[in-house]
Amino acid sequence: MYFSTEPPVTTGLPFYKTVVCLTCVLILIINGVSLFLNLGSLKGANEIQGQTAKVIDKVQYVNVLIMDAESSLRGYFLSGSEVYLGPLRTASSEIDAQFGELDRLLADSPSQRRNLAQLHTLVYRRLDTMNQVLDVYRQGGLADILKIAGTSDSKAEMDEIRLQVVILVQEQNELLAARSATFYREYQHAVFLGISINAMAILVLALFYRLIRRSYFARATTQRALENANDNLESMVVLRTEQLSVLSRHLISVSEEEKARLARELHDELGANLTSINIDMNAVADTVRATQPALAVMLDRARATLVDTVELKRRIVEDLRPSLLDHLGLSAAVQSYCEEFGRVTGLDCEALIDGDVDVAGPMHAIAVFRIVQESLNNIAKYAQARQVIVHLGREAGGLSLEVSDDGVGIEGDAVAKPKSHGLLGMRERALLLGGSLRVKRGVNNLGTCVEAFIPLSRVADSGDNGNPAPEDPAPLPFSGLHPSEGDRTPSLRPYSIRRHTPPGPGGQSP
Repeated sequence: MYFSTEPPVTTGLPFYKTVVCLTCVLILIINGVSLFLNLGSLKGANEIQGQTAKVIDKVQYVNVLIMDAESSLRGYFLSGSEVYLGPLRTASSEIDAQFGELDRLLADSPSQRRNLAQLHTLVYRRLDTMNQVLDVYRQGGLADILKIAGTSDSKAEMDEIRLQVVILVQEQNELLAARSATFYREYQHAVFLGISINAMAILVLALFYRLIRRSYFARATTQRALENANDNLESMVVLRTEQLSVLSRHLISVSEEEKARLARELHDELGANLTSINIDMNAVADTVRATQPALAVMLDRARATLVDTVELKRRIVEDLRPSLLDHLGLSAAVQSYCEEFGRVTGLDCEALIDGDVDVAGPMHAIAVFRIVQESLNNIAKYAQARQVIVHLGREAGGLSLEVSDDGVGIEGDAVAKPKSHGLLGMRERALLLGGSLRVKRGVNNLGTCVEAFIPLSRVADSGDNGNPAPEDPAPLPFSGLHPSEGDRTPSLRPYSIRRHTPPGPGGQSP
């Protein structure tokens, strides 16, 4: 069963979330259109206000031009200087330009255009009158002007012009007021629409927040459930791993005890029986050798087979429990095995022993010997090495072992392979006695180096085969040699340094 904290992949959003998203998009679009329309209305109001200001300015300017022209004419009558006629001469051209601008500004207002036409008529009528008076003055003098002034009504004409200016200005202000009122109403509608849109947006955001909050809490709940499941699974894996590790160490211990027991039984009982058979066969052969030579030859062949059987028994006993460990100690057993390993494989195998390593108890000695045995076996099978160095030394608190070669080196994923039983067996043997084991690349990344440390202070060095119960130290970073191809990595058989000798005169094997 697998647990994962990653959420399941879905094909799309749920329908209600899609509706909420589309509603948010629609509200944003409506709000954008409303802002655009409000901007257009504001721009129109500003244009109307600017147009009104321009119309008023130009109408007032026309009025000023007429008044300046009339004042300049009076000054000319009083002084006779042509300088005073400047405003009158420029009035016509200026007034034409102003009326052209006014006609463009008031193009969309028919009533104002009618007022403008009346103002135009009055202004040009007044200009014509002033030009006629000027001509009369130049022909007849001031007396004719006084006669014309007595008969004409110039004041009434100017009053009409002022009145028409007032009317234009007033109607323009009324038009501005009307359009401002219309803009204000549109602005009120826009404000109301904006408030409504904001209310809808707040409502949708609140709904969206609620959905997000619900989704967040649902995700958090799922996350906690997955974390709890993973924690439980990890605890279960740790527990099962510890149980399997303890079981593995127990099986190793039981296996060594069973091998030792079988070795003792084979050496004692089977050895005694074979020796007894050999004695009887020697006695029978000596008895019948003179009278029945053929039977004596058969007995000699049987006795040779018996000798081979004794040698086979020795090899089996040595394989189950190296006798050198019990008779001469760990140092002699390791040196002898390295010599036999070098002789059989043709490798240069050197054993370096530092300190008194024979103080190790039986469990420590057999663990170190099996690690050496398994390491050399892996080197012979996979390392393609030419030189092997086994360094066993006594350190403060325990035994240190280093088996190094100059072969092809260890692969990075060697330990991850499922059939690295030999490597795991070496590690479990070290952990069984509270030690540690590390397999790494050799010096200058050449070859492989197996480092092991077996403490001596945690287990009573009493020489019995009881099961120790040390606390497992934190293991060193563990890697491995090249794993075996089968379910287990078989070890090379232990070679005995005992020399085989033929039976003595009494028929007994030494």
